[in-house]
Amino acid sequence: MINDQVLGIILGGGQGSRLYPLTKDRSKPAVPIAGKYRLVDIPISNCINSDIKRMYVLTQFNSASLNAHIKNTYHFSFFSAAFVDVLAAEQTMQSNKWFQGTADAVRQSMHHFLANDFEYALILSGDQLYNMDFKDMIQKHKESGAKISIATYPVNAKDATSFGLLKTNSDNTITSFIEKPASELLPDWTSEVSAEMKSEGRNYLASMGIYIFNRDLLIELMANPDTIDFGKEIIPQAIGEA
Repeated sequence: MINDQVLGIILGGGQGSRLYPLTKDRSKPAVPIAGKYRLVDIPISNCINSDIKRMYVLTQFNSASLNAHIKNTYHFSFFSAAFVDVLAAEQTMQSNKWFQGTADAVRQSMHHFLANDFEYALILSGDQLYNMDFKDMIQKHKESGAKISIATYPVNAKDATSFGLLKTNSDNTITSFIEKPASELLPDWTSEVSAEMKSEGRNYLASMGIYIFNRDLLIELMANPDTIDFGKEIIPQAIGEA
């Protein structure tokens, strides 16, 4: 089963200043939603409902509430291989630094990931609200022979400057990527979208921060300590090579 080959990696997020004061004493993924739930339950639930049962949550900023919620919420059978484990930023013989960015968080945690048998790493944000079946994306990734796949969502010009934008060719291969472009650059970043999206002015393909990496490529990319962020460095530099 293909989803047995997938390891979920959920990024615990940073300061979350736009949600202050909700994030005064907690990270953004720990913000309550719908009663007893937290934002981090969204990507975790999406994984579980997609038959992805092995997940790490990488935490650092104001993480006590998030760590406690995950510890007290997700319990699987003793005989199951399923888990949702917290990986807090830690000092090691290789690094004494805090996570410097999204890619650096993954890099510093690679020794934990590689203790597992997996072919694909599904990297997710811990603070997004959405419903998605990852099985379809994983299957497309495998069938296409891609080494990296990115989930996108059409947005309008007002929102486009807050996202990483990409353009693709007729085979849905990514040809270019830019992180949070200035508004004057937007005319060069429109894409072909459905008639419905076009009527709403949503002409830009925004990265959702949902990535699939082949294991071997992830290992290769994480070997470079100078790249610390997926959107700013890893993805743009990998275009044409992956």
